[in-house]
Amino acid sequence: MDTGGHSVKRSSRDRAPARSRRVSAGAVLLGAVIAAIFVGSAWLRERIARTAAGRAAAPAECRRIVSMAPSVTEILFQLGLGDRVVGVSRFCDYPPDARGLPRVGGLFDPNLEAIVMLRPDLVILPTPEAGTVEGFDKLGLACLELDHRGPDGIFDSISAVGRACGVEEDAAALAGRMRERLRRVTQKTSGLARPRVLLAVDHSAGGTQIEDVYVAGSSRYFNPILDWAGGKNVFGDVDEAFPVVSREAILKVNPEVIVDLVSTDRLPRGGAGAVRDGWREIEQIDAVTADRIYIVTADYATVPGPRFILLVEHLARLLHPEVEWDP
Repeated sequence: MDTGGHSVKRSSRDRAPARSRRVSAGAVLLGAVIAAIFVGSAWLRERIARTAAGRAAAPAECRRIVSMAPSVTEILFQLGLGDRVVGVSRFCDYPPDARGLPRVGGLFDPNLEAIVMLRPDLVILPTPEAGTVEGFDKLGLACLELDHRGPDGIFDSISAVGRACGVEEDAAALAGRMRERLRRVTQKTSGLARPRVLLAVDHSAGGTQIEDVYVAGSSRYFNPILDWAGGKNVFGDVDEAFPVVSREAILKVNPEVIVDLVSTDRLPRGGAGAVRDGWREIEQIDAVTADRIYIVTADYATVPGPRFILLVEHLARLLHPEVEWDP
């Protein structure tokens, strides 16, 4: 399941919290000089000279921002910073205003030449695998890394972007609105019986049968979301964040509800109905018997950004139809 440059199942390892990265004076020479020759940019050569002299730093006001993931782009636009965004990853298509911005590759394969030509004073990216940020370091680009692999980290990331870009009040207001919506959901689901939920995040299909199912296990992202929505993750005690489970394992845990997150571009011929029919091949489980198989194709379902609250609200409605939900 790719969230567009930064998948919520890339790694189950813990990493450091959000932090600003500044390049050291000696870190830029070889890679940056080569890049300067290749790009032929006087601005880049000047930046390299300033960095080598130990004077490179992000400006006090970030006016030209490059976003390396959909989650980051959503935070920026939610905070009213869309007019400062000069480049985005190839996967950023929300909000619609982001679609026309220059593309700079993906988190794991950034187009450094394209990024340099945009002359950013800040590059913002989710905490990547080790080594991904080295190219930015060599070019002397100021970076802000955000660790939002869990919902708490999303709130921290909103605050971090607010501080870096001078919109702390807007960040606090956005976080406050999100927390209030979350409070309303958990208030309604508190004390209710929690259905056993299998949350599928990816799978292949052989004929009409679902195979090789990736499910939410000990995921820092989906576990709290399911909990807030009033469900119990049937694979929540598995060590892996996103294990592959067999048909036999699914029969053993016998979920009462199946939620399958499938992006629209991964739907097979026949659409969501075909995916649902594949699950119905596992006839012995309670979710099939009760016809509680839900296919969620909304784009926000796999992007760990501010819209995660929409997934919490949507799942709560699916898991607890007995509740009188607000319109």
